[in-house]
Amino acid sequence: MIATFSQKTWTANAQLILPDTTTNLDASLGTLGQLKEQGVAFTNELNPLKVLTSIITSDDAIRPVLLSDPEKDKFRSLSSYKKLFKVKPTDQSTNIQLQVTASEPELAKQRAKRLIESYQERLNELRQGTANAREQFTQRQLKDAERNLQLVKSKLAQFKKSTGFVSDEEQTKNLVTAINTLRTTQTDVLAQAKATATRSQELSRTLGMAPQQAINSLRLSENKEYQALRQKLTEVNTEIAVNRGTLTEEHPTVRALLQQRQKLLMALNRQLNAVVPSADGIDANFGGNNFKDATIELIAQLIQVESESKGLQQQVLIIQNKLERLQTELKNISTLQAQLLDLQRQYDIAEGVYKGIVAQLEQSKIAAFNAYPNLQVLDQPTVDPKPTSPKKSLIAIGGILTSVFASLALILFSESRNPLLKQKDLQDIELPLLARIPIFKSAPLGLTMESDAQIPFQRLASTISLMSLENHRLMVTSSTAGEGKTTVTLGLAKALMVLGFRVLMVDGDFRKAKLSRQFGHVMHPQSNDLPQPMQISPGLDILPTAPNQNNKVMEFVARGGFEKYLNTIQTNGNYDYVIVDTAPVTSTSETALMAKVIANVLPVIRLGISDRYMVQETIEQLMRHNANIIGLALNGIEQRSEGYIYKHDSSQVNS
Repeated sequence: MIATFSQKTWTANAQLILPDTTTNLDASLGTLGQLKEQGVAFTNELNPLKVLTSIITSDDAIRPVLLSDPEKDKFRSLSSYKKLFKVKPTDQSTNIQLQVTASEPELAKQRAKRLIESYQERLNELRQGTANAREQFTQRQLKDAERNLQLVKSKLAQFKKSTGFVSDEEQTKNLVTAINTLRTTQTDVLAQAKATATRSQELSRTLGMAPQQAINSLRLSENKEYQALRQKLTEVNTEIAVNRGTLTEEHPTVRALLQQRQKLLMALNRQLNAVVPSADGIDANFGGNNFKDATIELIAQLIQVESESKGLQQQVLIIQNKLERLQTELKNISTLQAQLLDLQRQYDIAEGVYKGIVAQLEQSKIAAFNAYPNLQVLDQPTVDPKPTSPKKSLIAIGGILTSVFASLALILFSESRNPLLKQKDLQDIELPLLARIPIFKSAPLGLTMESDAQIPFQRLASTISLMSLENHRLMVTSSTAGEGKTTVTLGLAKALMVLGFRVLMVDGDFRKAKLSRQFGHVMHPQSNDLPQPMQISPGLDILPTAPNQNNKVMEFVARGGFEKYLNTIQTNGNYDYVIVDTAPVTSTSETALMAKVIANVLPVIRLGISDRYMVQETIEQLMRHNANIIGLALNGIEQRSEGYIYKHDSSQVNS
């Protein structure tokens, strides 16, 4: 602590500015008019300063600075190194303030300069990727447009050459003018009709329903009797789920609720058939308490767009009829004139399309600057000769406290050499703490747990149910053995089951198979058959494994066999959640690879048991495999008394 007071640090300050990023595209498309683009409009949510600040402080921008830093060995992780950099947009301006600290003035300045250089390099990488993708897409369109233009041009030249007809006649001018006007109008209306038809198809795909099905779904959502039956059915299902947690299927209460649910389902189907003649493809799951404002709005948009599309199509037919009448008149005057005009119109349209794509291709080269505008250095990094810390007052306090803290130096030194995880180490782990699992007299490894053992798992299950987990899968792991990951897996699985979810526990510890042993479903190591789910309780299944599969595990996971197998099991079993208990990350190589299949990870840590360095290594290794660490589960804490608790057996005392 005394060293902290006396250690000198310097701060380098720099100021960056965002210039005007507006770009205007104005290209002539011939007879099709002008193509104009006014650049990118940023909202409060997509503020360019926020975007650029995120890039500056990103790992990819700061990591190169760390790698070239002469003091890089002093930092345990990239996150601790990032604390040296402060980047903040200035209010009511387009400026960004940059502050970088170091133990020497020149080092602070060099870090600031290197960060600016690294940011520019990262920015160019993002721009290049955006520009390449746009250009690659536009190039394909350009080739098609150029091919079409050459084809139409060749037809027009061949027609003029073979017929020698190249001029207009006075008596056809009025008809030609009228035809051109109608064709232009028809082209515009047809374009609008195609656009609305495309919009209708997109809305139908989004809703998963045809227009008539969407109307029927809307009608069903507004039927009060149907929604009342749905609400009653939801309440009965909730009661069934609650009673199944404590009663058997044969219990009179459960059987009565099941009969009541069957009657409600029959009444619901009768009402559905009465309201909607054909229920195929409709969404019968919104309205009432589950009312989806967004879905209703999409349905309204679909109905409106469908109506507009039909109107435009009718208008196209009317215009087409008028055109046919005029063309008949013109044909009587000169068939060749009509053919010439038609070819010329095709050529003008093809030429306009080609010019438009060429303009867009040129714009794509600079469009990346709209998405990632350039920050310019307004003030180069400078360092005040005087250190920013320590303050003189702190130095004085440090001197006074020297005698007080001298006696603690040996204790602090020995504590710093202790690798076991402590409470204060949790502050350095920038992850939310989702659960605190207390110490119980008997470990809750079975399905029957005491009431005080259920509470923390029920809280965790409630939190998990509110998250949008990818594929509804969660991997429970730890850095080393003995941290309680299997206990957390069992407790969480049962709590989710009590909430009414159908849960599958997967034994992903292919080497020890602790979860499989717990329920006596261990497969023979020499078996070549893939295991199948086994029920251990209504709503809760286990997928066992065989222990000591050291030579098969890596190939099974790395080649995608585990992912395909798990997909099939989850689909066939119709599970709401899949909880995978894995081996510790630092003791195996396949656990980190499984993060690509499971994605969502819940590491379990334990104070006084977990090695803080191993925990940090585990988190970094999971992040390198793009795992989504949703938070931490802290196991084995001292249980605190609470002001309000449920009554339970007084013999259950924390050990």
